[in-house]
Amino acid sequence: MLFQKCQQHAKEAWFTVCLLLCAFGFLKEIRPSEPFIYEFLVGEWRNITDEQVNQLVYPVGTYSYLGLLVLVFLITDVCRYKPLIIILGLSGIVVWGMLLWTTSLLALQILEGFYGAFAACEVAYFTYIYAKVDKQYYQLVTSYTRAAILMGRFFSGLLGQLLISLRVLDYRQLNYITFAAMLAATVWSLFLPPVNQSIYFHRDSVTPLVFGEKTKGAFQLMWGHLRQGYASFYIIKWSIWWALSTCGFIQVQIYMQPLWAAIVSDPTEPIYNGVVESILTVLGFLGALAAGVLKVDWTTRGELALTCCSILQGFVMLIASQTQWILVGYVCYVVFGALFHLTITVASSEIAKCIKEDSYGLIFGINTFVALLFQTLLTLAAVTGHLGFALPPQSQYFVYGVLHVILGVIYIVIGLICWLSSKRDYRRASTVPEPPARTVIIF
Repeated sequence: MLFQKCQQHAKEAWFTVCLLLCAFGFLKEIRPSEPFIYEFLVGEWRNITDEQVNQLVYPVGTYSYLGLLVLVFLITDVCRYKPLIIILGLSGIVVWGMLLWTTSLLALQILEGFYGAFAACEVAYFTYIYAKVDKQYYQLVTSYTRAAILMGRFFSGLLGQLLISLRVLDYRQLNYITFAAMLAATVWSLFLPPVNQSIYFHRDSVTPLVFGEKTKGAFQLMWGHLRQGYASFYIIKWSIWWALSTCGFIQVQIYMQPLWAAIVSDPTEPIYNGVVESILTVLGFLGALAAGVLKVDWTTRGELALTCCSILQGFVMLIASQTQWILVGYVCYVVFGALFHLTITVASSEIAKCIKEDSYGLIFGINTFVALLFQTLLTLAAVTGHLGFALPPQSQYFVYGVLHVILGVIYIVIGLICWLSSKRDYRRASTVPEPPARTVIIF
């Protein structure tokens, strides 16, 4: 009887945590102003040019995201997750508050720093699951929270598009809804249950440990997970693609609105950024589901799939960089994003199969850092003017398309090398002479 009560209590605790996480994830994604943020920044509310936004504002968010991710990654486990989730919400309040009530270029650059904190602290939200929920519920909670996030993005995009198309609100006024959602998400985060035990620094121990011993044990465990996580070429191969593909998607997503604005060129023409983001969210969700039900042996056909998707993404970006029709630009973005969600789900699954459950946050955190490092280098080279070429949007997307094609070619080479290596091993195994038969003498 007591055992059944404990089981029932565990199930109820799991459901409560899942509900709180889903609600927070939904609220933080209610950002109807984001699909139209570029039009707001270069609009009548601020005296800022499109060159300043592209070269002096957006890159600050990229650099701060990279720098703060390192800090957040190091202290998330020490702080036991919840404080950083609260900081995530507070950072969102600061960002959209400054968007509403400041007008200078310097203020925009400062709020981009807070946006970097907002993005970096999402690591704490996603790894909170693994510290608070039993391992048997990992898959369920991950899928439910992911569904809540996608639902929030879908609702947010449609809401923003309807309010703009019906002329209920303008681009600036959409920020009030986002600001209110950030307030609600922050208040909601206060109700998340605290984490008493964590994966590395606050493990359950029979004997109490001093801080030095606890820290030493935590880093030893991290190093063990790190060595085990990247022990095989198979994990490294998928992780590199995961990082490079994520880098490309983030870069395309950030600078897609400037590209659309360059294609339209007429500020009076209606735009449909919000509904495009909603369509992409739905297709991304369906792509993730398809990746889960496809019966494919990714160990033998993984390179082929990654090659085809990367080359197709590259050609789609090349088309987007040259088109003069905004509808084509929208379709290219949706196709690119849908392919990304399909393949990134496969890559995540293949990596997760080969690593320990406790090391999910560590391995994917490092992969995210590598992705942001590449994105920073790409931003320095293609976007900024003091170190790079300060390319216009169309030229930027031509570069992104070429890089994705090159990525596909690289994985063709990797696939050929793996195939030739396996054939060579097979031939060696088949040519090894069998040992002579033993003569058994019976007396």
